[in-house]
Amino acid sequence: MTGRLRSFVQKHVPLDARRKLARLASWPPVGLVRFGSLRRTKPINENWGLERGLPIDRYYIERFLAAHKEDIRGHVLEIGDNRYTLEFGEHRVARSEVLHVAEEKEHVTIIGDLVSADHIAASSFDAIILTQTLQVIYDTRAAIRTVHRILKPGGVVLVTTAGISKISRYDMDRWGYYWSFTTQSLRRLFEEHFPAANIAVEAHGNVLATTAFLHGLSAGELRQKELDYVDPDYEMLITLRAVKAAEA
Repeated sequence: MTGRLRSFVQKHVPLDARRKLARLASWPPVGLVRFGSLRRTKPINENWGLERGLPIDRYYIERFLAAHKEDIRGHVLEIGDNRYTLEFGEHRVARSEVLHVAEEKEHVTIIGDLVSADHIAASSFDAIILTQTLQVIYDTRAAIRTVHRILKPGGVVLVTTAGISKISRYDMDRWGYYWSFTTQSLRRLFEEHFPAANIAVEAHGNVLATTAFLHGLSAGELRQKELDYVDPDYEMLITLRAVKAAEA
């Protein structure tokens, strides 16, 4: 609508009529949106889409790690298990460590909490893989401080966190689920310890990918261009790469 026409409508067309015209001009018209399989109060799959294929957040996580696989080298620490260390570290990993806050499993080498992991020596690791972890730690600042302390100078941390997501009930019932992040909040937290120039933060997702993720659909149910399109107003998953400053 041109400025002259808009001015004419505002002066001569009653408000109720203008509102009706606005509804008719929308597409699809107000009240005629077809929700189809999504008109439901429970998600299609409650387990992140695992039963349907690769979860949509995992698509972004694995693409991020693949893009930075050269960073996964030497002495590597991963949280929970070492799946990604083995998958993306390949021959570059000399030693793999796994930290878990509570569970003594075969692959866990360190029991501890990133908030107060004084038993882990400073400057221990060349790389830390920190996927989907910060949202379940209440004292996020302390955890990031630990990550910085135990990294070697020049070491790299690869981080993924929830942006727009459902709650992880598994984590909530065991140790808590506290935060969702934005690119801005995650960057500022890491800038408290890492040089700003050594931090790269990205958002992943759009309204379609986010809606599908919340319903528990899998990545294979969307087209690649639908997954890869980034809408900065829909930060479904946040990724961050930070490098500890080298010693002078």
